[in-house]
Amino acid sequence: MASETPAVALDGVTRRYGDTTALKGVSLSVREGEFFTLVGPSGCGKTTTLRLLAGFETPTHGTVRFDGESVAGVPPEARDVGVVFQNYALFPHMSVGENVAYGLRFTDPPGGVSRDERVSTLLELVDLAGAEERDPDTLSGGQQQRVAMARALAPGPDLLLLDEPMSALDAKLRERLRVQVREIQRELGITTVYVTHDQEEALAVSDRVAVVRDGHIEQVGTPREIYREPATRFVASFIGDNNVLSGEVTDVGVGADGPAATVDVGGESLGVGLDSRDGVAVGDRLTFCLRPERLSLSGGETTLSATVTSTEFLGETTRAHLDWGGETLRLRTTDPPDGDVVVGFDPADAHVVAVER
Repeated sequence: MASETPAVALDGVTRRYGDTTALKGVSLSVREGEFFTLVGPSGCGKTTTLRLLAGFETPTHGTVRFDGESVAGVPPEARDVGVVFQNYALFPHMSVGENVAYGLRFTDPPGGVSRDERVSTLLELVDLAGAEERDPDTLSGGQQQRVAMARALAPGPDLLLLDEPMSALDAKLRERLRVQVREIQRELGITTVYVTHDQEEALAVSDRVAVVRDGHIEQVGTPREIYREPATRFVASFIGDNNVLSGEVTDVGVGADGPAATVDVGGESLGVGLDSRDGVAVGDRLTFCLRPERLSLSGGETTLSATVTSTEFLGETTRAHLDWGGETLRLRTTDPPDGDVVVGFDPADAHVVAVER
């Protein structure tokens, strides 16, 4: 059974660079054996957080803890952390095997095995068995990234840090490699903190996700929670396609699926499902989101008339852009629409992200 003490924790961590504040009082915890992802736009503080965990940076304020103990003053090589960078950083003058073995420069291989045995085992783990003598420049980008991962894993670290490791790869290779990374992490049971700006990637590989914006944490949750129940307008807009709408509450009552509000948006009344925690009253301004796949051409409890302005064929589905009284809506459907359409949704599929009184 995993320890109740977080494997990794940041307690009120702030990091400043002169007049610039990269992190603003960030507190979060990562459980033992968890695959935890930091996702957000460029410059939001993701990589700074990773560098603080690795020991490459020092907090201006706050504490970084491993297994409940502060690591202040502990140098990177003594933190039992493996790091995989965006640019792989393989040594071109060394063979693949020598690159992996370089990860053992500060310690002996775990389990009492020889260095050669450890290298061989790790290359097999990353699906590069027998590649010890190859030069790094003969490998594809995905293979080089797997060598970098094997090198980071060589000492048997307690924590693996991955800094946008797939950003330079093409889309298909990224999909294949992220599956491999997740399988390796599960097989080893190693606590992993992953940084990416790719929302789809974050949702696909993670046990939990932290959405980062302007140096602070907007929301932490499972991929399903982040996608279906965004806590803020930013999360709703940043994670995947979404329709984010605002209007004045004109009625609060009970709908077919439970508590619901009627919201005046651009002169039209839309039904929005409520949670008991929303505390919505008539006269409040309510912001809610509705995923494009929840809009339907076959109707719903709430309907609205719109005009198709453009469509994008995405393979299994088509994304349609609709003009609804000057508001742009997005719809995902298997049947490409055209011209004037009536779309509907169920109030329970709308999620409240903000209430202003």
